[in-house]
Amino acid sequence: MRPHPEHHDSRAVAALLAPDILDLLESDPGAIVAETEELHPADLADVAEQLPVASVPQFLAALPTARAASLLEYLDEDIRTALFEAMSPEQAAQLIALMTPDDRADALDEIDEDHAEDIVEALPAATRVETERLLEYATDSAGGLMTTQFVSVPDADTVEAALTRVREMARAGNREAMNTVYAVNDHGALTGVLSLRELLAAPEGARVADVAWSEVRHVHPGADREEVARVTTEYDLVAVPVVDDDNRLLGVVTVDDVIDAIQEEQTEDIQKLGGMEALDEPYMQMSILGMLKKRAGWLSILMLSEMFTTSALQYFDGELKKLPVLTLFIPLVMSSGGNSGSQATSLITRAMALKEVQLRDWWRVAARELPTGATLGAVLGVIGFIRVIVWQRLHLYDYGQDGVPYMLVALNTFFSLIGIVMFGSLAGSMLPFVLRRLGFDPASSSAPFVATLVDVTGLIIYFTVALTILGKYMG
Repeated sequence: MRPHPEHHDSRAVAALLAPDILDLLESDPGAIVAETEELHPADLADVAEQLPVASVPQFLAALPTARAASLLEYLDEDIRTALFEAMSPEQAAQLIALMTPDDRADALDEIDEDHAEDIVEALPAATRVETERLLEYATDSAGGLMTTQFVSVPDADTVEAALTRVREMARAGNREAMNTVYAVNDHGALTGVLSLRELLAAPEGARVADVAWSEVRHVHPGADREEVARVTTEYDLVAVPVVDDDNRLLGVVTVDDVIDAIQEEQTEDIQKLGGMEALDEPYMQMSILGMLKKRAGWLSILMLSEMFTTSALQYFDGELKKLPVLTLFIPLVMSSGGNSGSQATSLITRAMALKEVQLRDWWRVAARELPTGATLGAVLGVIGFIRVIVWQRLHLYDYGQDGVPYMLVALNTFFSLIGIVMFGSLAGSMLPFVLRRLGFDPASSSAPFVATLVDVTGLIIYFTVALTILGKYMG
């Protein structure tokens, strides 16, 4: 599990408790264990985050080592990293060794590389081997998310023998995925799965292979977190087994880590769709300089792209001078096209993330978006048409000075909106496919980027329609 989200209630309790903890650290550190024994490790982490940074090491030292290690699994990443980097490798190894394997790997991945290597060297031999193997995987892959604390039994065992093994594993130490039991063969290959309840309810004398489900949904260690999240949600799993190419069971990704992965992935996609690079840290912890670096690049690119809009306006400058009334409706038609494109790219990007749409489906998406865009354009066109009529009726502008019938201007707005919204929907839906084909994240097809693209083409469509309908008035 990763550091927990902030909850107002737990934070409020932590803020009230923190002064008492500070007093006990000065007067009676030994009483802290009794004072906090009813608190969940996540709530303990909230308390630690409310303390002055210099007091956190004292607070951890006042707790039993296993309790302190559990607290560290929920502690803010920056605080945790600073704590470990301030400790000697031996001190840090004592705590990290008691953390769950996946959290242990996450914590080490955040620490300075040289110091992390020293800590790993100080770990007990078995723990060191396990940790080094986990650190080989990318943090956002199934291998990086998985824990090696799972329950497996030989598929040839009887139900009674399997239950005995499960009890031994539970007594030996923490097992994150205790509710799910995996059946493996003599080579460690995954052959089945069953819940602990199903194992308890199985007939006496039955073999595990006879009562386990043989259709096991699994992922490979290189699978990205999106794939892990998809398998978990699609099959309602509480844990996803991770296997190698020979189907040997390597570990499991538990549902709490899947939820964290989904949250991080969605946050990253939303930030990219907003027209910026994904943040590496929570918003309030990000430095202003770091924030500028993440946002300035895309804003500069978008501004440069908008320069093409200026070029398009300059190209049609003559038409605007002859019919200045056209200028009044440029913002209306451009914004409608950009909005339709943003809608389409958001829908397709999300559908790709959920595996609802594959690269080969591009033509099916295009076949849906073309009529959808035309219909939406017609709806908006009617609204624009009425807007022009009402505007004229209120005498806010005298068309007579241009010699242009206001009905033609209304028709120009109507047909322009159909073309622009249809193009915006098609362009917005196709851009994620193009980016995926080129190997980029479809979320990079941000709404502002699509809007900028449609702005330029929208102007061309608008003036092309105007030349068709109002051409004789531009002569």
